[in-house]
Amino acid sequence: MTQHTNSVQVQPERALLKGTIAGLVATLPMTIFMLATQRFLPKRQQYRLPPEMITSELAHRAHVRHHLNKQMVLGATLVSHFGYGAAMGAAYAPLYRRVPLPAILQGILFGLVVWAASYLGLLPLLGISASGNKEPLRRNLMMIAAHTVWGAAMGATATLLFHKQG
Repeated sequence: MTQHTNSVQVQPERALLKGTIAGLVATLPMTIFMLATQRFLPKRQQYRLPPEMITSELAHRAHVRHHLNKQMVLGATLVSHFGYGAAMGAAYAPLYRRVPLPAILQGILFGLVVWAASYLGLLPLLGISASGNKEPLRRNLMMIAAHTVWGAAMGATATLLFHKQG
């Protein structure tokens, strides 16, 4: 792995777009990872994954949950999960050239920050879920690993996008 350089300058708007795309793309392997590894948790820990729990809670708060069947909730979950991944990719974009680390490592660290900020901060603060430290260890490790997958994929995708001219 090599460090990326500042040799290619990207306009701020393009950087945000590229970061958004990187975050969106990285959400696919993360989602596959979560779905694939959830089955290895103890049976009592195989309840709904956080994106579905969050979407369901937000739909309940918006007084629309009772209008949604299981497929609609899953569709809304995918849209919101990929949307959040894209938004976090946009937040990552300004850091891409400023942090002197290989892009994949930088992405992994950012993914871990997103996990901590979301599961230890934002979600409990909003009353959407209990703090991540109240989750069973193996389930937490699965979600931390999923955010590591997301971060690595985002860093790799960002490298491809930011080094492409235009």
